[in-house]
Amino acid sequence: MSIDMHCHLDLYPQPELVVEESKLRGTYILSVTTTPKAWHGTSLLAQKNQRIRTALGLHPQLAHKRSHELDLFDSLLAKTRYVGEIGLDGAKEFKEYWNIQLKVFRHILTSVNQAGGKIMSIHSRGSASAVLDEIKNIDGVVILHWFSGTPKQLERAIDLGCWFSVGPAMLDTIKGRSLTLKIPKSRILTETDGPFGKFCNKTLMPWDNEITENQLATLWGMSRNDIKLKLLDNLNNLCSL
Repeated sequence: MSIDMHCHLDLYPQPELVVEESKLRGTYILSVTTTPKAWHGTSLLAQKNQRIRTALGLHPQLAHKRSHELDLFDSLLAKTRYVGEIGLDGAKEFKEYWNIQLKVFRHILTSVNQAGGKIMSIHSRGSASAVLDEIKNIDGVVILHWFSGTPKQLERAIDLGCWFSVGPAMLDTIKGRSLTLKIPKSRILTETDGPFGKFCNKTLMPWDNEITENQLATLWGMSRNDIKLKLLDNLNNLCSL
């Protein structure tokens, strides 16, 4: 059993096979989408595995191309408890689209707030301060996926009640390990970001968070079994919010 709280299940070459293997391994998956139009097909994958939940998203890197899907986003929002992947991206190749990213993100957060809050998987590459500014008065639970901000931004995110999903690629870096050590153990979950996430030049699969469990065991000085129990407890606590 492992947990993948940020996985692009629909973007694997053969997602049905990934679903079946995940079912055999007992893997819990939050299957995030990058556009509202992807929601229907991706949610059908979850019907074959009770441990998969599908999140409704509009990725910030696609905001300038898919902002016209916001009405569709709003019409689908009541169908799920989970929203993602959403957020902001401050990388130089997306800077020119910052205004439309912000417009899309604000629209989504407003819709989530009006819906009474959701569990959200949020992208904050190069944009942590701006993301934290936008979420501070929004109802719901924020999971910052693959957080890469500064220690001060991390402290602010923790104060705001954010959760964090970490994976093999993040924990393979000095900065990633340093940030993870500062996060309360009770607010950490595992992720792969597959099929985009890679480790040792191999595409990560949802069940590969066994790697993350080993990394956390080393980082925290705990046994692998205790790590598993802690992560499952965290997942149960998240779902009870």
